[in-house]
Amino acid sequence: MSERIVVGMSGGVDSSVAALVLKRQGYDVVGLFMKNWEDDDDDEHCSTRQDLVDVASVCDVVGIDLEVVNFAAEYRERVFASFLAEYSAGRTPNPDVLCNAEIKFKAFLDHAMELGASRIATGHYAGVRETPEGRFELLRAADETKDQSYFLHRLTQAQLARVVFPLAGYRKTEVRRMAREAGLPVAEKKDSTGICFIGERPFREFLNRYLPHAPGPMRTPEGEVVGEHIGLAFYTIGQRKGIGIGGKRGDAGTAAAWYVAGKDLARNELIVVRGHDHPLLLKRELVAADLAWVSGGAPDQGGEYTGKTRYRQHDAGCHLARLEADACEVDFDAPQWAVTPGQSVVLYRGEVCLGGGVIQ
Repeated sequence: MSERIVVGMSGGVDSSVAALVLKRQGYDVVGLFMKNWEDDDDDEHCSTRQDLVDVASVCDVVGIDLEVVNFAAEYRERVFASFLAEYSAGRTPNPDVLCNAEIKFKAFLDHAMELGASRIATGHYAGVRETPEGRFELLRAADETKDQSYFLHRLTQAQLARVVFPLAGYRKTEVRRMAREAGLPVAEKKDSTGICFIGERPFREFLNRYLPHAPGPMRTPEGEVVGEHIGLAFYTIGQRKGIGIGGKRGDAGTAAAWYVAGKDLARNELIVVRGHDHPLLLKRELVAADLAWVSGGAPDQGGEYTGKTRYRQHDAGCHLARLEADACEVDFDAPQWAVTPGQSVVLYRGEVCLGGGVIQ
């Protein structure tokens, strides 16, 4: 009997081709569709129903069985509750990081084992490599523009040992070509860009349902009040659109745009500045907590690494200036723009993702 691998399928082209690749390699492949959100899945912005139809169509073409499982309760408890708590505290969390650690590679992995699988697979662009010492390394994908190791840095060694990423060596253009040639109905389907439980709906509209409003002043670092915010939770560091501050008389369209640069929780004040490169938006050092080292152990303090403080960012040279069990200080060689509390800082040594922590 061939090895059974359960593939997490979302209805997108990436997970569909991941299943196709494994099937062609001779594995006993089972597709699994996870339903993680059901508060408003009949909403125009929620694509769950269409995604399930697409997954079923793909499984039919590839020739594999499909399982559907509901993780909505686990998702609300392990991911969404933390998401709301972080926003309420004035931070900007990354729910995709938590979803991977708690749902896709924990609840899903446990369920797959019950189905008789030895490993699970997803359509993530990342790689796994076992070292001669028996450790597992999380690697960047061959397609650097699609690499998703940033979102996977909280996985454990036990989870990595049970995971295969079939798209590790493919570029996105190759994945779409393979989907077309195989006749998969999702070959040209647009990639989803929204957070899984928000979908494509306006983000502020979604938060309105769950977070209380506490309006307060917007002020400059010099203390000038220039507007009113609707609640600190609704803004993030580096935000430019949707702040709602108009130009001043005499600006004549030449003044720099306004950006969110900070939050004073004690005073309920939003700190705003003018200009993309204002000094308050640039930081060389940060402190991170809630550390998770996917590589199986903490990197050496003082070692030279590269790191990123958000997904859509190029790596920057950095080192660990301080490392403790529950926190670390990361110093970058050059100032980083809009370092945001609640987001993750992730460290790399070459192609190997070492892990990271939550920016404080």
